[in-house]
Amino acid sequence: MQSLRSKKSHFKSYASLAAVVALAIVTSACSGMRVPQFPGVYKIAIAQGNIITQEMIDQLEPGMTRRQVIFVMGTPLVRDPFDQDRWDYVFNYQPGGGIRGQERVTLMFENELLSSLSGDFEPGPESAWYDTTNSDGAAADSNS
Repeated sequence: MQSLRSKKSHFKSYASLAAVVALAIVTSACSGMRVPQFPGVYKIAIAQGNIITQEMIDQLEPGMTRRQVIFVMGTPLVRDPFDQDRWDYVFNYQPGGGIRGQERVTLMFENELLSSLSGDFEPGPESAWYDTTNSDGAAADSNS
């Protein structure tokens, strides 16, 4: 009688294990399915990181101190622990149900002063970074 009871308990444990495995397979198969869009359902816009605007980029000037850069841009989202002279500003956004976008700006410092910037923004004509030379290297005429 004891052996019959132990066989039933083993069968129950195998059956429950099989049920758990089957449930895991079914739910993992459903994860690739597209969720239907219901009309009238509000989806919030998601924004993460540092908001970066063209006006902020135009306010940056070569030779600014780190404190001045923080005043204009805010605290950087990423400070490389191995390169203290590189600051990365990253802004991720996704309008409700829309396509995710990202904007990045990298600032480099030399001797505690801002030396270069790169990323998704170009300095505007109002900026100290703006290149006033034309393609042959001559200075652009301000009267034209």
